[in-house]
Amino acid sequence: MSQHTIVNSQLVTSSDLMIPPLGLAGTLNMPKSPAGLIVFAHGSGSSRLSPRNMTVAQALNHRGFATLLFDLLTPGEEANPANVFDISLLADRLVGVVQWLDREGPSVADLPVGLFGASTGAAAALVAAARLPDRISAVVSRGGRPDLAGDAIPMVRAPTLLIVGGADVRVIKLNKEALALLRPPKKIEIVARATHLFPEPGAMEAVIEHAAKWFEQHLATPRHLHAGQRP
Repeated sequence: MSQHTIVNSQLVTSSDLMIPPLGLAGTLNMPKSPAGLIVFAHGSGSSRLSPRNMTVAQALNHRGFATLLFDLLTPGEEANPANVFDISLLADRLVGVVQWLDREGPSVADLPVGLFGASTGAAAALVAAARLPDRISAVVSRGGRPDLAGDAIPMVRAPTLLIVGGADVRVIKLNKEALALLRPPKKIEIVARATHLFPEPGAMEAVIEHAAKWFEQHLATPRHLHAGQRP
């Protein structure tokens, strides 16, 4: 089912998807002439209905990006706590969804693709980017655990932005360690006084601005140029 809304003076089409082969539920929001597609990877214990990710996605729609939020796990899989920390499994789902979109999903195959990962979803986004070096053009992590991506971190070729709350001391350390292993272009943004979920006044707005600027800069650059910068 599709719905149409006006966002920032432009038409945005919202479609509910059931993504094969597992029937993962998703929501695709498409502005009329999108600059790119941002696929979201939620954190542990969350879903496509994460209010924080939905806020970011709507703001990116305002900036002319298509967004896809989807459930990384089936309801049965969510019942097993180990699955929400199975980064390889979550990355498999991200890779599978991007490939399905290119192959037989809605008409997004010609769009550059970015990944936005939160918490453990950020690790899955990094692993997926390493597995799809010629398809993923940019990655943004919000309050992420990039350390959980392990050996995949140095293999990521997509420009990567790590956004961390200034009061999230342990996660800042983990992100700085991951930043040292990433290839450029790379950057870390620390949002002053923000905690892990960025509930403080102005914190989520800062996340949105950093993420939007990163995607505007790097999704507009052809993927082959990024690849050529990293022999």
